[in-house]
Amino acid sequence: MDDLFESGAGPAAGEVRSARDDSYSARDIEVLEGLEPVRRRPGMYIGGTDDRALHHLVAEVLDNSMDEAVAGHASAIEVRLDPDNQVTVRDNGRGIPVDPHPRFPNRSALEVILTTLHAGGKFGGSAYKVAGGLHGVGASVVNALSEDLRVEVARDGALWTQCFARGVPAGPLEKGPLPNRRRGTTVTFRPDPEIFGARARFRPAALFRMVRSKAYLFRGVKIRWRCDESLIAEGDATPAQAELHFPNGLRDFLEATVKGRDLLGPGIFAGAADLAEDRGRVEWALCWPDEGESFLGSYCNTVPTPEGGTHETGLRNALLRGFRGYAEMSGNKKGGQLTAEDVTGGACVLLSLFLRDPQFQGQTKEKLASAEAAKLVEQAMRDPLDHWLTADPDGAGRLLAAALDRAEDRQRRKAAKDTARKSATKRLRLPGKLADCSRSVAAGTELFIVEGDSAGGSAKQARARETQAVLPLRGKILNVASASDDKKRANQELSDLVEALGCGLRDRFDAEKLRYDKVIIMTDADVDGAHIASLLMTFFYREMPGLIEAGHLYLAQPPLFRLAQGGTVVYARDDADRERLTREVLTGRGKIEVSRFKGLGEMPPAQLKETTMDPKRRVLLRVVVPGRKTEEDQEEARETASLVERLMGRKAETRFAFIQENARFVEGLDV
Repeated sequence: MDDLFESGAGPAAGEVRSARDDSYSARDIEVLEGLEPVRRRPGMYIGGTDDRALHHLVAEVLDNSMDEAVAGHASAIEVRLDPDNQVTVRDNGRGIPVDPHPRFPNRSALEVILTTLHAGGKFGGSAYKVAGGLHGVGASVVNALSEDLRVEVARDGALWTQCFARGVPAGPLEKGPLPNRRRGTTVTFRPDPEIFGARARFRPAALFRMVRSKAYLFRGVKIRWRCDESLIAEGDATPAQAELHFPNGLRDFLEATVKGRDLLGPGIFAGAADLAEDRGRVEWALCWPDEGESFLGSYCNTVPTPEGGTHETGLRNALLRGFRGYAEMSGNKKGGQLTAEDVTGGACVLLSLFLRDPQFQGQTKEKLASAEAAKLVEQAMRDPLDHWLTADPDGAGRLLAAALDRAEDRQRRKAAKDTARKSATKRLRLPGKLADCSRSVAAGTELFIVEGDSAGGSAKQARARETQAVLPLRGKILNVASASDDKKRANQELSDLVEALGCGLRDRFDAEKLRYDKVIIMTDADVDGAHIASLLMTFFYREMPGLIEAGHLYLAQPPLFRLAQGGTVVYARDDADRERLTREVLTGRGKIEVSRFKGLGEMPPAQLKETTMDPKRRVLLRVVVPGRKTEEDQEEARETASLVERLMGRKAETRFAFIQENARFVEGLDV
């Protein structure tokens, strides 16, 4: 081994190197000074040179002005976009210091900040308690990546101005008269096309969203937005001018975002609280819309954290423990199965944390890494959340029920995934009682779901074997609207039905995998049969709504009576139909013989085929649900869901109330 290191991989002793000298010495070590590292490797400082990085330049400058506002020294900020791709950010804060820097007596503090990496007033001391700019590189990075940059500072009774070009001072700091008692800092810059490309342009809509979010995040600031009208494309709703001020902060933001959407629970949960140990402050606003997209937007010191972090962890922990605690208090034993994803699922959340000395991942600060933030946020939110939930028991109950539904969905998906994994290498298993059809494609095929083996036997003899399949179920199936997921998974009848259809449940439903073109519920034409049909329709409505929406579910119409007079035989579905047939069809002489079918199992196969299963002579009713295209459709869909829950759900008292309300309309019962 020593010989290997001694000989190396280079030329042997006495051998002369070629003209391509690959020597490596101290002369090859390049030292980048000033802002040259930023221009050589912009990705290290702003994440790249794409559109997102371009707009990040504005965020860096705007964050400095927001830090002045959060510290209580600025109340107004202006952001202006001009036609030549130039952006101006102005605030009425204290102004960047312009006196000579102690370490660099020949340079002002302003020049040091703009031309030196890691120079700023936010590393410690009392200049800022909380700040978005932490590394002392924001302003200098913007300067380094700008074709030209101009800074004006109004302070100490004068207007101080200095210009830069690609990070290098273009002249000395100049002192002039102070106009109109002005104060604060103004930064005007134009991105360097050598870095971002000649065609790179700021987008008004993106900048306006950035500016508006800053105004929402700190209720104590007013931000004036200005954009040259020539930059706003036709159809773009971005205003040319706007003054943004939101006294209620995140609540205003959330209300505007979810406007027009129905909310579950007590409404918007919004508040603010100081953190323990005087570490800062947290503000939040969240709600659970009934429908539509959810989101979670988080910020630290007004800086967006799209990748989340420890403050989001604290919020999730607070919500999880709050919901579990409320479930325990209200006597719901299922609360212990909730996870943070169950509780936050479907929620629209805004979280803003102001923290002293936060730790981020990377200069672009996309994820908060401060370990203590999780505990601080959770502690601050727990008591307000408990009060909010207990103040409206009905609304809190609806939220808890929705979270428990998501927990059951999650467990169902896990069970389905585990089952799929176990049987991935096995061929399709069909229920033993299923008499399948012989056609291999779904088009034109039908599955008859019947009650009991007796009816199943008649249906199997009456069917057309090529296109009609029969699945007998034993008695009344489980009421899925009031049963737990554990009971559903353990129910053999439902398991057989799901396997026979092959298309999956709920969000795993795949119409392409449905094994039959029509799914037909065929039960006896009496009260018990109607009950079984209602239980099956409830199952499909809750577990396979896509099957109904696609028009695959039908109800068969078997007869209840057989009427014969001489050589004429007709079948009646119910008493009213019998009276009609007697009056309109059986008009001949002779006694009318009436036979009542006790069930499909007692009907001869030939009669069952003739009356109920033959496509040429039968009558089918297609089951439909309201659409969701119009407001009327959506309202009808909500009423349908409410009625199903009222009649088939867990609460027996709602069914009893419905019976009491509607009993007076019942004229006769076939029991």
